[in-house]
Amino acid sequence: MLSNEITAIVGADKKRRRIGRGNGSGYGKTSGRGHKGLGQRAGSSPPMTFEGGQMPLFRRIPKRGFNNVNFARQYEIVNVSQLEQIFADGTSIGIEELAQAGLVNGLKSKVKVLGDGDLTKKLSVTAQKFSKSAEAKISGCGGSVKVVA
Repeated sequence: MLSNEITAIVGADKKRRRIGRGNGSGYGKTSGRGHKGLGQRAGSSPPMTFEGGQMPLFRRIPKRGFNNVNFARQYEIVNVSQLEQIFADGTSIGIEELAQAGLVNGLKSKVKVLGDGDLTKKLSVTAQKFSKSAEAKISGCGGSVKVVA
């Protein structure tokens, strides 16, 4: 086969549908959108849950049980290894210092200190919660742990 004998495969390229070009084209007048309603309007499409006006499935099924998402206490987590990296020996660490160091989002954050990593510095840490391993590591280095309500 020579390069000048190569031809396009028949049917591989479909012609573009020219809508709104007269009734003879088959896509004139309403341009294939039908009469009235949401489907006819430009730029709008029904939500994925729309079932043609029928009561949607998520409204037909009963809601049961308790969801704790609005009431659960959210704690920001700080590891002992992060305290080791950022703070100097003998420092007293509170939420203000953690926020300044960028370990928590702000002063209103509730903090839980976890015991991941090693600690060699004597630190005085104040937070809302401590894991048992974090408490043991901090007090094992001569530091102190203070729980704030």
